[in-house]
Amino acid sequence: MKVLVVGGAGYIGSHCVRRLLEMGDEPMVMDNLSNGHRGALNPAVPFFEGDLGDQPWVREIFATHRPDVVMHFAAFAYVGESVERPMKYYRNNVVNTLLLLEEMLRAGIHRFVFSSTCATFGVPESLPISEDLPQRPINPYGQTKLDIENALRALARSTPLGFASLRYFNASGADPRGDLGEDHAPETHLIPLVIEAALGRREGLTIFGTDYPTPDGTAIRDYIHVNDLADAHLLAMRQLTPGAGLFYNLGTESGHSVRAVIESVERISGRKVPYTEGPRRAGDPPKLYADSSRIREELGWVPRYRSLDEIVETAWRWHEGHPHGYGD
Repeated sequence: MKVLVVGGAGYIGSHCVRRLLEMGDEPMVMDNLSNGHRGALNPAVPFFEGDLGDQPWVREIFATHRPDVVMHFAAFAYVGESVERPMKYYRNNVVNTLLLLEEMLRAGIHRFVFSSTCATFGVPESLPISEDLPQRPINPYGQTKLDIENALRALARSTPLGFASLRYFNASGADPRGDLGEDHAPETHLIPLVIEAALGRREGLTIFGTDYPTPDGTAIRDYIHVNDLADAHLLAMRQLTPGAGLFYNLGTESGHSVRAVIESVERISGRKVPYTEGPRRAGDPPKLYADSSRIREELGWVPRYRSLDEIVETAWRWHEGHPHGYGD
């Protein structure tokens, strides 16, 4: 199957491209490299550098290369930045995605896999978070993802579009071969921040909140390995039919606290992690973790990386071997 991976030079997109190659599919990558990396690109995979907002350019790619499926990983995803610069997020995450969908439909391409987020749920009513809980985003990032989910619902009712929206929790880890991994600037994800502190690449770590109603007082989150996310995208892709609208939450259905992540990094690395304790951040819920039973039952998806130490070990291998990320 010919698959256009939009944002395929980024963290999750690059892992998905590798998985597509392993399964015998024909990926192509579209990326403007604003957050992606040339070092994450496979030279054997066709690469188109440019912006989604350039409709004539996108139209030409669809007309010339005729992908069967489009996977979308090209959203901006910093929650804090989305609050400070909402126009940037609405322009890219909403407007540019709608332009992409318009060109897909114009070209007769009707299968779309959307990288969504648990941020569409905001502060959930109950745990674990199932697909049927109310979606009430509390920041522009989550709202832009929900806006596209709603647009996809409408398009599937009025066109032959079939789509899957995959809402994942904390993408983590790296390819176990150690040559693909997480390289963000700035880095906001907990596991790489803890690893950087262990490696002495940052002065230390701050634990925001130690008085939550959790076993050790620190916030609990659901960490899912990036390769397990890639597998879910491929499974969903193969289920798409005209008018289908699939929604799946992706997680391990169990959470780990901030202290548990620190302890895991210390076990894997053999190093102490320097940290200080600070007050809670506004808007941080005590616990967030997924109910992934729907995708398990409907598609047979089973995460291969079940333990936190397994996930951390792959991340450690990448970060230890790449002190400057991809170097670009």
